Amino acid sequence: MRHPVELELFRHFLGTIADEMGIVLRKTAYSANIKERRDFSCAVYDAAAEAVAMGDHMPVHLGAMPLSVRHAIAAFALRPGDVAILNDPFQGGTHLPDITAVAGVFVRGRARPAFYVAARAHHADVGGMSPGSMPLAREIFQEGLRIPPVLLVERGKVNAPLMDLILANVRTPEERRGDLLAQCMAIRRGETALLDLVRRYGLPRVRRNMAALRAYSERMMRAALARIPDSVYRFEDFLDNDGVSGRPVRIAVAVTIRGDTAEVDFTGSDPQAAGPVNANYAVALSATTYVFRCLLTEEVPFTSGLLAPLRLVIPEGTVVNARPPAAMAAGNVETSQRITDVLLGALAQAVPDLVPAASSGTMNNLTFGGWDPVRKRAFAYYETIAGGMGGGPRHEGQSGVHTHMTNSWNTPVEALEHQYPIRLRAYRIRAGSGGAGRRRGGDGIVRAFEFLAPADVTLLADRRERGPYGLRGGAPGKPGRTTVRVRGRIRTLAAKDRTSVRPGDVLTIETPGGGGWGAPDR
Repeated sequence: MRHPVELELFRHFLGTIADEMGIVLRKTAYSANIKERRDFSCAVYDAAAEAVAMGDHMPVHLGAMPLSVRHAIAAFALRPGDVAILNDPFQGGTHLPDITAVAGVFVRGRARPAFYVAARAHHADVGGMSPGSMPLAREIFQEGLRIPPVLLVERGKVNAPLMDLILANVRTPEERRGDLLAQCMAIRRGETALLDLVRRYGLPRVRRNMAALRAYSERMMRAALARIPDSVYRFEDFLDNDGVSGRPVRIAVAVTIRGDTAEVDFTGSDPQAAGPVNANYAVALSATTYVFRCLLTEEVPFTSGLLAPLRLVIPEGTVVNARPPAAMAAGNVETSQRITDVLLGALAQAVPDLVPAASSGTMNNLTFGGWDPVRKRAFAYYETIAGGMGGGPRHEGQSGVHTHMTNSWNTPVEALEHQYPIRLRAYRIRAGSGGAGRRRGGDGIVRAFEFLAPADVTLLADRRERGPYGLRGGAPGKPGRTTVRVRGRIRTLAAKDRTSVRPGDVLTIETPGGGGWGAPDR
């Protein structure tokens, strides 16, 4: 083992590089989704494309991104100055709006990359049948531009024909150009910082500490698993529907603990769906990594070593590992949350004093777009809306917070109204929506949008039929609800719905509260 003080220093060195990449991306991006909501993630990888550091960003991105990195370096022998991009869910991506940029970091005198850096960002529109590229699709071809690994930058020069091709297929081309170039700037920052680290400490020392961090993460995960009683723990939960039929979508898991290892088996989950709730292997892997990392009570570096003690069984053709041409838009955002709920429900049987009740269980994805007659331009907007956190063994659930697979911020009222033909009519805590319990679930929120221009609106949400579950006698959280007021008449929308609005119409989203933990005291 490396000296513990040195290892801790390198943990912070590498984590800071990933965080600095995120700062550059946020400050140079064009879209509110990246600048305000911070819907992006950055990470550092060693020469074998093994994760050694990740920023404090989006869990659903971070656990899945290594597969994109591997597909990119399998497609190209990356050279100095090259940046590959991809978003294909069947080649390591998650859903089409998430575009990942990957580059090698070259040390002088060496022909192969010494490290890799990657930046993933959710683009507010990548084409497709609905503004915002989160449609009620039945196949991936309806969801937007699908990008296999391609070189956006070659030897430091932007591939202009490729950029033109991308921009010709999106509704907001200047915004997309700015966000893609911001990702390239984040990549450049990561390269520079890693080379500075090598100049200061030497390549062998940096590599030894990267390997030691991966080994340390593995040891800590094995120690946490060894404290769990050997057994098989099962749980199942449901998405309300797939957006096409009204039938609930089952997700099931069996977690088998043997000593310091765990097998996570999703056999029994429903076949892939007709609608856009399908997840892929990368998303299921990401959710599993997140949940097991939550079992660690110590601050442990987020490296590939965490996965070494885990074996995943994710049957192909199911809603958690769909095959082409399945629609995927909601798999990354909604199905990932339900996979998390299912895994936590299973582990609550194993470590009941560690696992909280279910949180809101949905990202409440809202997209809308159209033509802004005042600003004389097209607009496309995307946001996720927070809900209630589940109560836990030692804490009340927080209210109005993003949980589990999302770690994004809100778009401030001032930024929203400044950039889009929107007036926010309400933004408040949804009092009483959290489940009762010894530790009460947090409340959701109410967010109401008045449209000042015609728009096409799509909602991909869940937990509208069944509220998030409570644990140990706690009550479930209150389900969410979405309504639209048109000329004084209120209509309730489905969890996954699409509608057209006119100036003066008001869309109100009430998000679920978290489940309660423990039987309520009298």
